[in-house]
Amino acid sequence: MNETRRSSGPFRAGDRVQLTGPKNRMNTITLVPGKLFHSHRGVLEHDAIIGLPDGSVVTNNAGVEHLALRPLLTDFVMSMPRGAAIVYPKDAAQILALADIFPGATVVEAGVGSGALSLWILRAIGPEGRLHSFERREEFAEVARDNAATFLGSDPENWTVTVGDLQEALPAAVEPGSVDRVVLDMLAPWETLDAVTTALKPGGVVICYVATVTQLSRVAEAIRATGNFTHPQSSETMVRGWHVEGLAVRPDHRMIAHTGFLLTARRLAPDTVLPELKRRPSKSDYSDADVEAWTPGALGERQSSPKSLRKRVREAATSAELAKARDEADEDAPTVD
Repeated sequence: MNETRRSSGPFRAGDRVQLTGPKNRMNTITLVPGKLFHSHRGVLEHDAIIGLPDGSVVTNNAGVEHLALRPLLTDFVMSMPRGAAIVYPKDAAQILALADIFPGATVVEAGVGSGALSLWILRAIGPEGRLHSFERREEFAEVARDNAATFLGSDPENWTVTVGDLQEALPAAVEPGSVDRVVLDMLAPWETLDAVTTALKPGGVVICYVATVTQLSRVAEAIRATGNFTHPQSSETMVRGWHVEGLAVRPDHRMIAHTGFLLTARRLAPDTVLPELKRRPSKSDYSDADVEAWTPGALGERQSSPKSLRKRVREAATSAELAKARDEADEDAPTVD
């Protein structure tokens, strides 16, 4: 996995390029020789971009200028084909920080979704780390693999994607006590705690990303009930941009507010009894009616239509093939001393 070739040098066929127009409207394209980028403000030839340095300004046939830049990882994950909803960059950054994901770490992730968080984790652990990802739906796993190949230029050798339930597949994938970090982005993370407890090293971190307060409550109580973790810590992250132009300095009218909650806890050493934390009594038993409130339908989980999902799978596969072909061409090209 070598991302250096993707982030510098002149634009090449197969590169993804972010075009920003005069009204700050952005479009992301994959460069293909002979292809055209059409907009309501004119036509721009891909060949006019290929060979230019990153950060160039190009003009279409109507005289409209566009700024051409390689997308940052933040840009890429916000525009890539999606099989499922992504983890927003603001939450991905907090996950990397709160879970203390470090170079060389062994990380377990469930589920994969469209691969956005996987890309952040792969960057954080580096080539010496290992990421084991688990996803229940094959079509989501396929989109995630193709998105990773598109951004990185090849399939990461230190990443495995297993289709199946984490609690069933994890014991066969990793040795007990060998995992540094576990990231759970799923509907019912409390169902996986037995497998996660076995896989984590003492002192290892589990972090859960959940959407609703009912999920947050249940996973927190489930973690406490195991007796194998520190007291869970919960938070959410909100980002508010600011308009800064001369003396006109004010908050933006829109902000990225609630997307999800993050809950972290650390694995205790075997047979360790955590000192009791004084807190107010809370209801920790759940009825069948409570559990029903956390089903996908009750939570309002968005489901992609089969037609839409097939289209996104095709888009991701096409981008991945173009990126791989470009990197293979670079490897075959003679070097110039």
